[in-house]
Amino acid sequence: MGSIIVEKSALQGELEISGAKNSALPILAAVLLTDEEVILHKIPVLSDVETMIDILRTAGKNVVFEKETGTVRVSGGILHTHVPYELVRKMRASFNVLGPIAVIMGESSTPLPGGCAIGVRPVDFHIEGLKKLGFDVNYDHGEILAKRGNKPEEVAVYLPFPSVGATEHIMSVAAVLPGVTVIENAAMEPEIVDLQDLLNEMGANISGAGTSKIMITGVKKLHGCEYTVIPDRIEAGTYVLAILTTGGEGLIKNVRTDHLDALWAVLEKTGAIVKKGENSVEVKSWNNWRGCDIDVMPYPGFPTDLQPQAIVYLSLAQGTSMITENVFKTRFAHVGELVRMGANIKIKENTVIINGVERLQGTTVMGTDLRATAALVIAGFAAEGETEVTQAEYIFRGYENVIEKFAKLGGKIRYVPGGVPEI
Repeated sequence: MGSIIVEKSALQGELEISGAKNSALPILAAVLLTDEEVILHKIPVLSDVETMIDILRTAGKNVVFEKETGTVRVSGGILHTHVPYELVRKMRASFNVLGPIAVIMGESSTPLPGGCAIGVRPVDFHIEGLKKLGFDVNYDHGEILAKRGNKPEEVAVYLPFPSVGATEHIMSVAAVLPGVTVIENAAMEPEIVDLQDLLNEMGANISGAGTSKIMITGVKKLHGCEYTVIPDRIEAGTYVLAILTTGGEGLIKNVRTDHLDALWAVLEKTGAIVKKGENSVEVKSWNNWRGCDIDVMPYPGFPTDLQPQAIVYLSLAQGTSMITENVFKTRFAHVGELVRMGANIKIKENTVIINGVERLQGTTVMGTDLRATAALVIAGFAAEGETEVTQAEYIFRGYENVIEKFAKLGGKIRYVPGGVPEI
């Protein structure tokens, strides 16, 4: 894998946020539910999106991705019911095609999914939800096999934990099954509201997304539509934290500020200046920001996907901070790398205790997943000297034009592709 080389930089300027990766992936999976054309706008150019498009094509869909405009056109029916391992292993969101293919074709099979190594992320809730919807689901030699059965007229699916992926999977499949389905303890993320809005544009009858109770009244058929995905709140939060960590100031445009209320509350506690506009936010760092405590929780709590970046920010704050991770409780692979850069951080079970330091030192560190890699790049901008982030390709899974965008903010950054090792 390649490396990203970063030098100390004060980030400042204006930046426009791309469409939400975490909306685009489940929405692309959901278009399997119709054979009519669906036109999607603001789809970010990311390796994960490319993988999902490859999955749709493997299933038999015709897909045109106009990358210059972020427009995806999907048409045609499903021809194949098996999704190959070489695609599924790349990301967890690929599992969300299992139900849509099975509900249309009668059966489907897929290997267990891969993706970032950020702790145990089982698909049990997906499988139990599909079983409640009448599917026969079995595991055989590394493959999940699903066959459509008879769904009861009324079904209540209770999720032991508000899983985003399981909520999206069950909601999409139930949209074209007869009767009423209620998802209890559903995840409430904005991306789930976005998926509901897309499905309803296609003719579904769904309400309640954004709350813990979603009601789906099944329809016989979904039709095509044209739809624009919401801005990426995690991308927006990442660039905001990068600007503040480097002592800069900037204007972030095309952002739904109401989707990041938990982040704004934290930043205001630290002393950062946050000015929210209608579709933008302006932030400015205070040179001696204060530490604070964060509880990482499902939405509307502080997002787990901003936890690594927040640790970097607080590692340079005055005083002691604590971050308790309640979503992926072992998501601290980046902490050891930050300690190597001079951060004073200790891990105790699912909590990190951060004692702020005056400076970080550039060195060679290793990316382990998407958000951890972004956090290490931010640390590199704040650190003295040069930082090399190895295994850097993780970052391209979730940040469109990330090298160019950081450079636009004045960041000294370059990407060095990986080569083939000599034998």
